[in-house]
Amino acid sequence: MLEHASKFGIYLNPEEKKVVRITSPYWFPEAPDWVYVTNEVNATLLAIRDMIRENSLCDDADSVTWGRIPLKD
Repeated sequence: MLEHASKFGIYLNPEEKKVVRITSPYWFPEAPDWVYVTNEVNATLLAIRDMIRENSLCDDADSVTWGRIPLKD
């Protein structure tokens, strides 16, 4: 589990303007569709939008919303 801990955090899909919170090794978002935003898993959506804006990760950070991780088969 410790090897996965460095991958925990908030990820952004800039095309869909969705973020997901990853706190378990169930599923990890993969590049290039997903961009790692922060390791602060308890960050608020407002703080996440600020980070996205500051790092120019999306053209309209204010339209970013929470997404859902996909279900595994």
